[in-house]
Amino acid sequence: MSLAAQKPSVQRIIISNKHGEKLVGTLHESGTPTDIVILCHGFRCSKDTNLILNLAVALENAQISSFRFDFSGNGESEGSFQYGNYWTEVDDLHVVVEHFRESNRVIRAIVGHSKGGDVVLLYASKYHDIRTVVNISGRYDLKVGIEERLGKDYLERIRKEGFIDVKKRSGSFDYRVTEESLMDRLGTSMHEACLQIDKECRVLTVHGSLDEIIPVQDAHEFGKIIPNHKLHIIEEADHSYNNHQDELSFAVTSFIKEIVDLSKDFLLMVSIPDLMKLHLVSYLLVE
Repeated sequence: MSLAAQKPSVQRIIISNKHGEKLVGTLHESGTPTDIVILCHGFRCSKDTNLILNLAVALENAQISSFRFDFSGNGESEGSFQYGNYWTEVDDLHVVVEHFRESNRVIRAIVGHSKGGDVVLLYASKYHDIRTVVNISGRYDLKVGIEERLGKDYLERIRKEGFIDVKKRSGSFDYRVTEESLMDRLGTSMHEACLQIDKECRVLTVHGSLDEIIPVQDAHEFGKIIPNHKLHIIEEADHSYNNHQDELSFAVTSFIKEIVDLSKDFLLMVSIPDLMKLHLVSYLLVE
């Protein structure tokens, strides 16, 4: 059966992180049996958000497999939700990467939205083993945006009480922010981390011009310090790309597909001389 005629398969996979917590994910098999892209969700979201699902489908249509999963404490995965937890989520991502490497898969790219965008950049700054990273609407300065969620004088209140309970618009309990998790976020510098990303690592930052949660200026700040960086602004798009899903999927998929196609061309260039050598040896043996 031809590759074009093959139907993508979807498989539920569970991977244990270094704390023994089960990370639940969905594998979309499509295209080559080795290449795979890992998709990372944002704050208080999951692998099943529309944005992540649409990216998985777009990659399927481009004959590229993907794996979307829930970080610990989110979605179906085990563990307790934490407000900061950036480096813990980096560790979760590393466990996922290693799982597929041990299965002889080639991680062509890691993609993250919002907080997930920060996580994939932090991963690249620490591990230096993936050459393509896509940051969708990540935040550049993690000290910004906290007051909008926790209210004024949040530092004084959390130091006094040890935690702040965040409520939904309805007034019901949503999640708890501990002092430790808040300090985790405040102590994470995207600027310093991005300076550690290798020049060989290609980074795409996509951001909506009308992002109401993380201003588009953050995307430009990333562009100033990441050495091998491409910036793509989607005009009039909000943080969730509600009316711009197709534009987002096209931008991300095109960037990744270019890498996949280049790797295939490289393998072809290597294989042709090898084939010529084999033919020459065969000819000499016959003579």
